[in-house]
Amino acid sequence: QVQLVESGGGSVQVGGSLNLSCAVSRYTDSFDCMGWFRQVPGKEREGVATMFTGGRGSRDYADPVLGRFTISQDNAKKTMYLQMNDLKPEDTAMFYCAAADECPWYARDPLRVGAYHYWGQGTQVTVSS
Repeated sequence: QVQLVESGGGSVQVGGSLNLSCAVSRYTDSFDCMGWFRQVPGKEREGVATMFTGGRGSRDYADPVLGRFTISQDNAKKTMYLQMNDLKPEDTAMFYCAAADECPWYARDPLRVGAYHYWGQGTQVTVSS
């Protein structure tokens, strides 16, 4: 059974930074794609940043976080990261990491929430002004 465990969330002020980690029970390269998603109460979960771990190695970001967030992985440590800089109040959410074994849809819709097979329990990020 695949397990994903997020950590690194917390409370920061506007303009601050956080680095989220997602510890995985399998090598990150064993998944076709992985990503970070977020959700606020009353709203649907949305894609934040995803990556295709296969040959292309592409990275994709939601427009609101482009230039501020960076997704990465360390296969040897079985860990995925999300470096978040210049945080804003609208970034406040529960952040989840996810992975999928195969991602034939990735090129068309990399931030597609419903296509990921494995999910963590989430880590809360709160940004205050």
